[in-house]
Amino acid sequence: MTDLTIIICTHNRSELLVSAIESINAAERPISCNLKILVIANACTDNTVKKLKDYQYHHHNTNTVPLLFEEELRPGKSYALNHAIRCVKTGFLCFMDDDQRIDKNYLISIIETIAEFPQTTMLCGPLYPDWQGNEPVWVHENGKYRIYPLPVPEFNLGINLIQVTKENQTPPGGQIIIRKDVFDRVGYFSEDLGPKGHNLVGGEDTDFFLRAINLGEQFLYAPTIIQYHFVDPNRFKLSYLLHTSYQRNRSLTSITRQSNRIPLYLYAKLTNYLLSAIFSLSYKKIRFYLIRTACILGQIAGHLQTPR
Repeated sequence: MTDLTIIICTHNRSELLVSAIESINAAERPISCNLKILVIANACTDNTVKKLKDYQYHHHNTNTVPLLFEEELRPGKSYALNHAIRCVKTGFLCFMDDDQRIDKNYLISIIETIAEFPQTTMLCGPLYPDWQGNEPVWVHENGKYRIYPLPVPEFNLGINLIQVTKENQTPPGGQIIIRKDVFDRVGYFSEDLGPKGHNLVGGEDTDFFLRAINLGEQFLYAPTIIQYHFVDPNRFKLSYLLHTSYQRNRSLTSITRQSNRIPLYLYAKLTNYLLSAIFSLSYKKIRFYLIRTACILGQIAGHLQTPR
């Protein structure tokens, strides 16, 4: 019998949190599994805690997945993640963001993959945008001026089972399954990294994954372990695109850089993108080059950031 604990760290997004929990209850449940949900309410000031208490009261004697919750008063996702890890004693921790929903076969796929590959200590799968058909057309364009990375998180390593290595793209933290004993060997999430509230500073997940891979953890990508990410229309605003491009590149560079010295090619790219944005005549091109500029500025800031 395998223990699965679905971990959701949340901050002031009670409506999305309820949708995430509903998707868990709507999923097919494996027989050979002890399943529960653990929500960590991270410095919440809205009605999150009340809704969690109401859920426990109204679903106490129903066939829904048992739900536990804890409060982490220190603002910061890494504090909430580490709080959850300390609460779980055994089995696998299935991390899920409050703005995601799981596929109906998500839980069964996890159990089947664990049974087929018992030496695997970490798992991940695809994360797809939960498109509703009202997103702007440019989001789906694949031409020279396509926007990348998408403002809605997406992760896909293909249709085959593969090992996740440093050469692969690492998954987002809300789409990862980790066996409890991994944390004894790798340590917890860095509390110097990660978002606080809803800002776009990340990196705590990438930092952890790289440490785990370097220590030899068996990290498997399974294409059937699927989640979907909520599509927030505010993410398509230019201000958001610029901010997230800057922050993501700053975080990633600060984690993976070899030194604080800024490579000269970044200045060349920065100049090229800025001039291209200034002299472009179409909004599509201007948007593309401004976002590329924000990415380069993020990389430069990441090189300058004080080492942890």
